[in-house]
Amino acid sequence: MRWTMKFLLAMAALAAPSAPANAQSWPTKPVRIVVPFGPGGPADVYARILGQELGEVLKQQFVVENKAGAGGTIGADIVAKAAPDGYTLLMMSNTLTTNETLLANKPYALMRDLTAVAPVNSSDLVMVVSPSVQAKTLPELIALAKAQPGKLAYASAGPGTPYHLAGELFKTMTGTDILHVPHKNSGEARNDVMGGHVQIMFDAVTAMKGNIDAGQVRALGTTGDKRSAVLPDVPTISEAVPGYETTIWLGIMAPKATPPEIIARLNAEITKIMAKPAIREAWAKQGAVPMTMTPAQFDTYLRGDIDKWAKVIQQAGIKAP
Repeated sequence: MRWTMKFLLAMAALAAPSAPANAQSWPTKPVRIVVPFGPGGPADVYARILGQELGEVLKQQFVVENKAGAGGTIGADIVAKAAPDGYTLLMMSNTLTTNETLLANKPYALMRDLTAVAPVNSSDLVMVVSPSVQAKTLPELIALAKAQPGKLAYASAGPGTPYHLAGELFKTMTGTDILHVPHKNSGEARNDVMGGHVQIMFDAVTAMKGNIDAGQVRALGTTGDKRSAVLPDVPTISEAVPGYETTIWLGIMAPKATPPEIIARLNAEITKIMAKPAIREAWAKQGAVPMTMTPAQFDTYLRGDIDKWAKVIQQAGIKAP
């Protein structure tokens, strides 16, 4: 009996450090970052930057995979159902927090099936119009929309995206009737506006600034509470529509039950990357502001954002098309 007890205690001692040891050795193979949106948008661009930075410090390849569709739910569901071993991550945006209210029949629940790792960055959106639109200012566009109800349309990257919610919030606060035209991804939406097929779009400043500078679209307003540092001559929408404000932010999540040691290590490395002067300077020129939080803080932030947009969606009567 004594020998058996000693044997069991010895085995327990050997087994006890196995989980932390495995976490410390992670990663031993490539890690994939699933982007639930199409190529060229903010989530895709910053996932690739983050993946490269993580790959350099963790000595493994971080492979970005675009799994677009259904307002980000296809890619999110892939990660929610992936093995919780640290080798599948999700680059998410506030599209997924709004989807918690907007899309009731998703095959996953964000805070039940995934776990918070770290935020990445945030940026303002910018409202642009096709050059063919007669309105040169935001008040002129509002007047045009009211004079022609249902005639103007705005493009988005799909239901629940910040671009969609920004448009619906604008309609509610201005009392305008503007048609929502959802697209598969922000690249397609952007091309339709530049081509004059759709008149209006709300897009991330980081993605649209080059098109504005090239004269392919006309910027009428940004969505932050103050003017964008990279578009200082463009007024905020709130200058014409008091109280209007919305942003786009990005973050990393992992499947629920991913070892906390891996979550902690990822968070620590991402936080170091966000603090790099070169990263902060380059992103500032694009209009993006790095964000840093602990996993617990990011979890609280996500839950707060879900609640915030649930109230907006319900009060405004916003529906998924």
